[in-house]
Amino acid sequence: MTITYGIVGCGMMGREHIRNIALMDDATVGAILEPDPEMGAAALALAPGAVIVDSLDALLAHRPLDCLLIASPNHCHAGQLAEIAAKASLPILVEKPLFADPADLAAIESFRKDYGAPVWVAMEYRYMPPMQKFLEMADDVTGGIRMLSIVEHRYPFLRKVGNWNRFNANSGGTFVEKCCHFFDLMRLILKSDPVRVMASAGQEVNHLDEVYDGRTADIWDSGYVIVDFASGARGMLELSMFAEGSEYQEMVHAVGAQGKLEVKIPGPARFWSGPEEARPVPLLIESRRHPCNPVVHQVPVDAAILDAGDHNGSTFYQHQRFLDVVRGNGSVEVGLEDGIWAVRMGQAAQQSAATGKAVIF
Repeated sequence: MTITYGIVGCGMMGREHIRNIALMDDATVGAILEPDPEMGAAALALAPGAVIVDSLDALLAHRPLDCLLIASPNHCHAGQLAEIAAKASLPILVEKPLFADPADLAAIESFRKDYGAPVWVAMEYRYMPPMQKFLEMADDVTGGIRMLSIVEHRYPFLRKVGNWNRFNANSGGTFVEKCCHFFDLMRLILKSDPVRVMASAGQEVNHLDEVYDGRTADIWDSGYVIVDFASGARGMLELSMFAEGSEYQEMVHAVGAQGKLEVKIPGPARFWSGPEEARPVPLLIESRRHPCNPVVHQVPVDAAILDAGDHNGSTFYQHQRFLDVVRGNGSVEVGLEDGIWAVRMGQAAQQSAATGKAVIF
C-alpha cells in the first residue's frame, strides 16, 4: 500500500523531508501547501506528481491522503494543529519546535487531549545512526550517567522565507528553535525530567547589523545551559553558531561511575569544502575507567541517505518509523509530551538567560 503525504510548508526542511520520502518504499507526496511561489516550485521539482494547494482546507480535501507533515515556520504550528483537529483525524509528523509562544501551551495541551490520530514530533537528532548507537551503549559503558554534556559548534542561522527565523517572536528564541533537539536528547538519555534550568546566552557575532522592515534581528547565536534532573543527574549544553569551521558539529559526552561514552557527528555534508576523502566520519568513543584504553568506533552513514538532508541520515530513519505508525505496525516514539517538554526547557533557558535567574519546574 502506498502512503500519500500532505505537506504543510516546503522551505528548506520541508524539501529535506520530500527528498527522504522519495527514498521510502511505497510512499509519495500528494499535495503541498506552500504560499511562497519559489519554494513551491522547488518542492514540485522534487515531487513532480504532487499538486500545490492554496489553503489547509484544500490540502485536507485532497484524495488520497494518508498522513500529514507540518514543516511550516515555528509560530504557525499551534494554529495549524488546531485547524487540522477541527476538520480531520490523520496521523501527523510535526516539525520541532511543537510551538513557539508560551501562550500556546494551553492550546497544545487541549490538542493532545482531544486529537484521536497519532502525532509524532520530528526530533531528528534522535535518529542519527551514531546517536542511535550511543543510546544503545551509554548505560553499559558509563554504569549509569551522572553527567551529560552536549556541544554544538555550527554555522549561523540560514536564510528563511521572510527572514522569520531572525526574530524570537517567530522562532521562540534560539534555545527553543535550535536547541529543543538537545533538551529532548537530555530527557531521552537521562530518562528523567528537568527540575531546574540555568542559562547564559546572547547575540555576540551574527546578525548584529541585520534589520528587516525596521526591526533589528534579536536572535541569539551562543550560550550555555545547565539542567538539573529529578534523577540527580546533570546536563549541560554549549552552543556556538559561529564555529562552522569545526571538524565535528555535535559532540555528546556521557560520564558515569564506570566510564565515559562520547559521540562526534560532522555537520551537513554539503558544507564540507575539503577533499572528499578527508570528510569526517561520525565517531563513537568508549573510555572505560579501567583499563585506560579508549576504543574508537566509526559509524558511517549510507551515502544516498546522507545526501538527502542535513541531519546525518536521521530524517530517513525517522520517516521509516513514522510510516510504520501510519500503517498500524508501530507506535509513536516522540510524542506530544516529548515535544512539550523540549519547548518548555528551551523557554526556561531563554528566561534564565534574560533574567539571570534559575527557572524551577
